[in-house]
Amino acid sequence: MSRSLKKGPYVDEKLFRKIMKQKDTGARDPLQTWARSCTVVPEFVGHTFNIHNGKNFQRQYITEDMVGHKLGEFAPTRTYRGHGGSKK
Repeated sequence: MSRSLKKGPYVDEKLFRKIMKQKDTGARDPLQTWARSCTVVPEFVGHTFNIHNGKNFQRQYITEDMVGHKLGEFAPTRTYRGHGGSKK
């Protein structure tokens, strides 16, 4: 179920302020975040995030194609090791 259009996309305020501060200073250090439910907005494009997947952080560079998606979509939480079977 999507969020109401009246409310707009969910963007973590603290993360958004950090991005705006980086834009003012010109720094491009990766930002660590646990806010997987945060929606990627156009202001995030060109920045690098370390997104927590439950165990460790995965580095992700944000491009224009990612706008509108959630940050958690780019840091999978499960590791697929294949189906069972005979190992020869």
